[in-house]
Amino acid sequence: MSGEHADAEGTARIAPIRIAMWSGPRNLSTALMRSFGNRPDCAVSDEPFYAAYLMLSGDDHPMRDAVLKSQPTDWRVVAESLTGPAPGGAKLWYQKHMTHHMLPEIGREWMRACRHAFLIRHPARVLASYANKRESVELGDIGFAEQATLFDEAAAIAGAAPPVVDADALLVDPPGVLAKLCEALSIPFSETMLSWPAGPRASDGVWAPHWYDAVSASTGFGAARPPPALSDPYLKRLEEKAIPIYERLATHLLT
Repeated sequence: MSGEHADAEGTARIAPIRIAMWSGPRNLSTALMRSFGNRPDCAVSDEPFYAAYLMLSGDDHPMRDAVLKSQPTDWRVVAESLTGPAPGGAKLWYQKHMTHHMLPEIGREWMRACRHAFLIRHPARVLASYANKRESVELGDIGFAEQATLFDEAAAIAGAAPPVVDADALLVDPPGVLAKLCEALSIPFSETMLSWPAGPRASDGVWAPHWYDAVSASTGFGAARPPPALSDPYLKRLEEKAIPIYERLATHLLT
């Protein structure tokens, strides 16, 4: 990918630094998007492949019709937009991606235009939070297996393991973890990432009313808590399947 692109008048502009952050749901992914979005030099995109995923998979998610109407449903259109100019001409472009949205038929070539990072969280925490929002949950809904596959693909593109952040470690030490993440991504750390105004954002997905109640009320990262003990036998089985994947990616945590 070239480091430059031309605007409508043919003037060359430096391409943005595109950061693809890969997470499953209920991983503090929206709070981290708020953190980057509060930087004055950074634009954000919220789950740009969501509608394409719903169209391809046929899954019945909350607010499905609204999501399909709000975004392109052709993954090729999405991929092309993600490798173009950043919204508002920003120098940094933070792209929040859900790993389970990346179905096998969605191409990966566009990923070469991005710097990649991964946000992980203990599966017990993810499952407990997800079960509060939906009546049923499958392992594929929380994206652990897909996250491992994408990690390997991003590592192959970069020639090195991409940085991994644990959501609960981020809650313990936001400035330290964010500074390490920015260093790993070769961008400057900004104190503006530590807090943000409460309320919704124009950049939020149309699904925000269903999923973002807590983060919309927040003004920063919350307090860290230990993972819950899952009492539901079915959720416990899902946790046991996800734990090895979580532990494999955790070997690459920023420290």
